[in-house]
Amino acid sequence: MQEVLVTHEMLAKAQDKAIELGKLNNSITSGAGNFAGFIGEQIALSVLGGSWDNSYDYDLILEDGSSVDVKTKRTSVTPLPDYDCSVAAYNTKQKCDAYAFVRILNDMSKGWFLGVMSKEEYFDKANFLSKGDVDTSNGYIVKASCYNMKIKDLKDSL
Repeated sequence: MQEVLVTHEMLAKAQDKAIELGKLNNSITSGAGNFAGFIGEQIALSVLGGSWDNSYDYDLILEDGSSVDVKTKRTSVTPLPDYDCSVAAYNTKQKCDAYAFVRILNDMSKGWFLGVMSKEEYFDKANFLSKGDVDTSNGYIVKASCYNMKIKDLKDSL
């Protein structure tokens, strides 16, 4: 896990993209998380390198040509190794090679690059939860069917 301070440049780029995009289809937060998501992409880009190339299927293209979809969650605390990283079940058909996971403070001042994993390995190892299930590891009632994995089980690089 790597802490990253959010720069004014990251904020400006994320704001421009959020305005351009508007509301995402199938967004759990009805588009309210766009700005945070774009900051998360900037954080992942600062750690992984490559280019910021948003599409429905992926967010980044790495130097080796791998496509990475970045999953961002907002938080009020520093993430711990036992916290979950999630991929919504309706996103499993995205054409990406890997997932990167980021947490960002609610005030958008800093975030954490949590790790990466190839898409194939992620779904092989992740825990599936259906909407309405209670996650027994933390008592959370699942809002949308998803695949979860602990931060400590992610990799630092591909």
